[in-house]
Amino acid sequence: MHIRTSFPFDTTHEDLRIPLPDGTQLYARVWRPLTDEPVPALLEYLPYRLSDWTAPRDFQRHPWYAGHGYASVRVDIRGHGNSEGMPTDEYSATELADGVEVVNWLAAQPWCSGKVGMFGISWGGFNSLQIAALAPEPLKAVVTVCSTDDRYDNDVHYMGGSVLAVDMHAWAATMLAFVSRPPDPRYAGPAWRDMWLKRLERVDPFIHTWLAHQTRDDYWRHGSVCEDYGAIDAPVLAVGGWHDPYRDTVLRLVGQLPADRVRGLIGPWSHQYPDRGLPPGPAIGFLQETLRWWDQHLKGVDTGIMREPLLRAYVSDSHPPATVYGTLPGRWVGEPAWPSPHVTTVSYGLQGAPVLVRSPQHTGVDAGRFFPFGNDADLPPDQREEDARSACFEFAVGAETWVLGRPRVRLRLTSEVPRGQVVARLCDVAPDGSSTLVTRGVLNLSARHGRDRAVPWEPGATEEVTFELNGIGHAFPPGHRIRLAVSSAYWPWIWPQADSAAGFALEPAGSFLELPVRSRESAGEITFDEPEQSEPLGVNFPATLDEPRPERLVVRDVAKGEWRLEVDPRYGGTRVYPDGLEFTEDALETYTIDETDPLSARTRSDWSIRLHRPEQAWDTTVRTRSEITCDGAEFFLTVNEVVCTEGGEVVFHRTWEKRIPRTAG
Repeated sequence: MHIRTSFPFDTTHEDLRIPLPDGTQLYARVWRPLTDEPVPALLEYLPYRLSDWTAPRDFQRHPWYAGHGYASVRVDIRGHGNSEGMPTDEYSATELADGVEVVNWLAAQPWCSGKVGMFGISWGGFNSLQIAALAPEPLKAVVTVCSTDDRYDNDVHYMGGSVLAVDMHAWAATMLAFVSRPPDPRYAGPAWRDMWLKRLERVDPFIHTWLAHQTRDDYWRHGSVCEDYGAIDAPVLAVGGWHDPYRDTVLRLVGQLPADRVRGLIGPWSHQYPDRGLPPGPAIGFLQETLRWWDQHLKGVDTGIMREPLLRAYVSDSHPPATVYGTLPGRWVGEPAWPSPHVTTVSYGLQGAPVLVRSPQHTGVDAGRFFPFGNDADLPPDQREEDARSACFEFAVGAETWVLGRPRVRLRLTSEVPRGQVVARLCDVAPDGSSTLVTRGVLNLSARHGRDRAVPWEPGATEEVTFELNGIGHAFPPGHRIRLAVSSAYWPWIWPQADSAAGFALEPAGSFLELPVRSRESAGEITFDEPEQSEPLGVNFPATLDEPRPERLVVRDVAKGEWRLEVDPRYGGTRVYPDGLEFTEDALETYTIDETDPLSARTRSDWSIRLHRPEQAWDTTVRTRSEITCDGAEFFLTVNEVVCTEGGEVVFHRTWEKRIPRTAG
């Protein structure tokens, strides 16, 4: 990593408030180059608190852009951080309308040229696309990283029509804790307490809404730009990582948007900006790459970026299973179109007698983290134990085989029960027997005719089901075996259906694995600059005597047949900011299931956040607890609890309980 201290422009930054038509003011931080000439503005628009939570990351890139001649702006969404107003659901119409107003406000400032770009990762990448689809006139370019075009089937809520137990609940619980944090009096002023208490009165757990919409209805269509790609006029640079759950969005965007307005980039990365150097690498000079995009579309400079291949993708070499990789070996390839003329679908017919697939309910404990962030225990370990709980079909690799894109399975299934799910994993099996997870896919059997409806299976009927696995770039070497592992359970990623213990019969005859095989020719020469950032913020992480908790701990009660997975998401721990803020957060996610009983599934999330300013005698805490259980007919949101204190005194305490019918999930 190169830390840059000298730039073409000297810079300045200030905090200010952006007024909205209803009188609400959004808190913003603006870095600008010292120049008399108006410059384009770049906007990153998030709920994650610019004065603390994202501040370290913000300082890596916003000053860098300013130093290269852009006004780089970070804005807290309404009802979050130090912005006024009440919080809303994610990507609400209010959030997007506010975003349009912010774009227009920036364009009207005397220091702005009238042209605006939007960028962001995850939430900020989502709303960059969504606001681009609303087409505010000044918005001329977008860089969207690790984001989605489909809120239902490619977000943290559902996968293949199945409830994502691992992140549907965990992320809702995280946001319950996040939205309950107070404004900071250093930046919000004396009104901070009144703002906080008013917000808390409006808090409602997101999980109530998300679980109430179990098929792809109008709720999920809102904000899903896949509903109308033609609404996006601004050129889009779409970026993803093969270890990020949103990477398929890049493939869809380069396949759907006009080629003169889109470029795609997929590396081996996790859910992180590609310049941060977090595993797996290699990291790239991402800021330099985006600067080419901004200069091309906001300043009219021919940087050559539109002469790059439509899609630049990393094809990883085969690697032994591990939960973290510093760098994955491989090579970059360039595709002139998507679907690519270099990629051919190759079908592998499944062989053998019909097999009953009746996986233990804890199948999936070695799935790894849904959102890898570059931590030591994020990625899936050796899959041999998971493979043993699945029906496996293998294909020998003769010549080296490059896979690039989304594999697909066509399976002939017979089910004796109306509901269930099927999970397919693609593994790279080495001569020593080790099994590396390459990619996977899921189908809720009731969603086999479309994600917008729930159609029960006729007991005893045989049908062919088809579904895609997540996209991947991977090279299978000679002497290895391609393994397709099929299971009827995948906990805790997938919340089990009530009847799923019965499993299903799989008929190999007429069942196929279809791989997108890329030719090894025409790889091209694709290179990137080394990673570069501006000077870090200087956050201090105090040493602690506490024994660190395992990131992922699997506990098996042999007598009870119970499995418990404990996850520490490792978002940040304790840190002290240069402005004196002491910020401490601790979280633990717990997933429990009986290996024979799908109705024993239970999730729990506990959060504790402390915000402390010793010089102002300001000391606040937020503690939350959230649990979900089920029976065959309903989800039981047995508790969502928020307790907030100021100076040790409880100022807010509320508990919600809710029952939600299992209509499709």
